Amino acid sequence: PVPVPQVGTNLTDLRLPRRVTVRELGGCMGPIWPSYYSECSALLFVVDASNPTQVSSSCIQLLSVLSAAPLASVPVLVLFNKIDLPCYMSLVEMKSLFRMQDVVSCATQPITMLETSARDGTGLAEVLQWLRSALREPC
Repeated sequence: PVPVPQVGTNLTDLRLPRRVTVRELGGCMGPIWPSYYSECSALLFVVDASNPTQVSSSCIQLLSVLSAAPLASVPVLVLFNKIDLPCYMSLVEMKSLFRMQDVVSCATQPITMLETSARDGTGLAEVLQWLRSALREPC
């Protein structure tokens, strides 16, 4: 199916190998995101890499999430999505626009970045591998 922008909240269960529930909250739901932080074990933050007009608001939302106390030690995966579109900005461009080097150096949580395409599946294996690693049971 063709991906559509998320405007509400969706729950999806994955087996990694244990069952993990993924809660997807659309960008317009930003004001209520904090009500879900206490339940969060890992965070996937998706950015539309094909939409330069959204970069500044996405960056502000990311900084807000990273500064939330309940998420101070939660591992974060920033996904620069829609790399299948001809107008997408490369990982190098997105890192520069987001000043990711500064963000990572100031953040309390570990941050990883990947390029993805929800449409053609590019990067999906790396996302699942990151999730497995981030959600690994402590010894």
